[in-house]
Formats: sequence, structure tokens, C-alpha cells
Amino acid sequence: MPARDRLAQSRGFVRNRVLVGLRRSRDSIYPAVQMTVCAVGAYGFAEYILGHQGPLFAATAALISLGFSREPRTRRVLEVGIGCTLGITIGELLLHVLGTGLWQAAVVLFISVMLARFLDRGVIFTTQLGLQSLLVVLLPAPEGGAFTRSLDAIVGGTFALLITMLAPRDPRREPKSNVRDLLHELSAVLRQCADALAKSDSTLAWHALVRARNTQPQLDSLTRSVRDAREVARISPAYRRHLAELGDLRGSIGYLDLAVRNSRVFARRTTSVINHAALDDTAIERVSEAVNDTADAVDILARALAGAESAGTREKHLRQARNELALVGAQLNPGELGITDIQGDALVMLFRPLVVDLLESTGLSHEEAVSYLSEV
Repeated sequence: MPARDRLAQSRGFVRNRVLVGLRRSRDSIYPAVQMTVCAVGAYGFAEYILGHQGPLFAATAALISLGFSREPRTRRVLEVGIGCTLGITIGELLLHVLGTGLWQAAVVLFISVMLARFLDRGVIFTTQLGLQSLLVVLLPAPEGGAFTRSLDAIVGGTFALLITMLAPRDPRREPKSNVRDLLHELSAVLRQCADALAKSDSTLAWHALVRARNTQPQLDSLTRSVRDAREVARISPAYRRHLAELGDLRGSIGYLDLAVRNSRVFARRTTSVINHAALDDTAIERVSEAVNDTADAVDILARALAGAESAGTREKHLRQARNELALVGAQLNPGELGITDIQGDALVMLFRPLVVDLLESTGLSHEEAVSYLSEV
């Protein structure tokens, strides 16, 4: 590669990296302010109110509890507080039995980590328990006794919980972003399948299958973010009113999961149908149109679940998506689509459950969703 091209490529990489960093920093301003206020507030409370000297564990516990992790915050608070207290207790007990020294510290750390893994699966809990027990052995006890550090950790965790309750980030933000991204991918997979049918390109259908398989991390992230958002909304007076909306979103996720899984099956079958030339031109045109119409409905569903701020707007988009999917369901009969081959029949029959899943994600019961399908 010529030096000029390498230089241009390097500049492009640096420019993109700077833009990504700036965007990430901009999105982190509010949580950074929260973390700063929480850590400094916990430190000040422990030092000036409780009279502790240099209560670093109050600040660090607050930061760990409140940080950027996606784990539920109340769980992090409990992990930090209980982990600190239990770690100090174990450290103190082993200190009296084994004494101080390097090999004693190794034994204490190993026992603490193994005990933490036995008691709880949380990574933070294991880290806190092991760290506290190790510090008890290696460092002299602070003024006020060994459990001063435990009290500092509880102060930090309490401050983090108060910040979460009184000044939280909008808990709907991350779930909405995640569901938007997931539905965007599902829509793209369907359009790619329709394009593959129209062009009789099995490679394109295989690419759609790979793309559909790659959505699993997005599904996992969406499930986790909705769980965390409901927890924040439940304890926060400012956002408790959104519990119903988050509950509806959680209900839709299960059906979206099924729809994505069915899209993988459909994409795989599309590859086989194209390779065997199972559809004539009329069937190809009709099936492609039905799949594209479904992708359009998925885009409308994304606006309902991820874009609408008011309940009225959300319900309007849900109703529109439901109507579009109902029109598609009414066409999903192999005979009406001009299909005469058994493989084409199988393709349509595999697409029907996907449409049912999407209809159920709009709030319909299974029986109501199935009633929109054409009888076969």
C-alpha cells in the first residue's frame, strides 16, 4: 500500500476514533455528574458526620455501586455492602488464627474468593469480599476499629441508592434504544430475504441468516436492560409512572425473541428454496412483497415500542403495525401466493409463525393473532 494511502487510512481511523470518543463522552456527562456527586458526598458524610479519617472506602463503594455497569443497582449496593462487611469479618478471624504476612495474605484471599463464589454468583460481591479480607490482613486497622471500613462501604452504597432513587437516568432510554436496534436488524433481515428471493440469490439469503444469528447479543442486552429499568422505575418516585410501559415492553420482548428466531429458520429455508428454484416468477413477486410488507410493519412497531413518548402515540403506532401485519397474515396462503411446489409451501408455513409472533408483540393474545392468518 502506498505511503499516501496508509496516511489517509490512519487519519480516517484517528478521526473516527475521536468522533466515537466524543460521542461516548457526551452521552456520559449525566452519569459522570451523578458519580462525582455521589462519591464526594459519601466521602464528606463519612468524614465530617461520622468522624472517620480518610474514608476512601465510602467513595469507592459509591463509585462501584453507581458506576456504568448494567447490573441492577440495588444488587450492586447489596453486593458492595455485604461483601465489605463479610470480607472484613473473615479477614479479622483469619488474622487472629494465622497472623500477618505474605503467605497468610495469600491464604486469606484464596479462602475469601472461594467462599464468595460459594455464596453468590456476583462478580462485585466476590471482588469486594476478597479485597476487604486481604486489606484487613495487609493494612493496619483504621481509627475506630476494623469495621470502620465496613461502615464506610455501607455509607457509599446508601448514597448510590439515594442517587438512583432521587436523580436517576430515564430508565426507558436504554431499553428503547436496544429494542430499536433489534427491530432495525429484524427489518433488515426480512428485506434481505425478500431481495434474495427477487434476485434468486441464495448467497444473499445466507447473509440474511448470518445477520439474524448475530442478533442474539442484542436480545440478551434488551432483556437485561428492561429488567434493570424496571428495578430503577420501581424504586424511583420520578419514574414509577413508567412501570406499566416497561411492563408492556417486557411482555413484547418474549414475542420479539420468537420472531427473530423464526426469521433465522425462514432465512435458512429461503436459501434452500432459491437453490431448488421452487418458486415461479409470480410466486417470487408475491412472496417478496409479503416479506417486504412485514419489514415495513416491523419499522412501524419500532416506532411504537422505541419512539413514542405518549401512550396515545404508542397505541396509534401499535394499531398501525397490527393492521399492516394483519394484511400480510391474510395473504399467507400458498395457493393465493401462486405457490405449487412443496418447498414453497414450507416457506410460507414457516413465515406464518413469525407474523403471529409480531402480532402478539403488539399486545394481541395468541388466539387473536392466529385469527388474522389466512386459512390453509
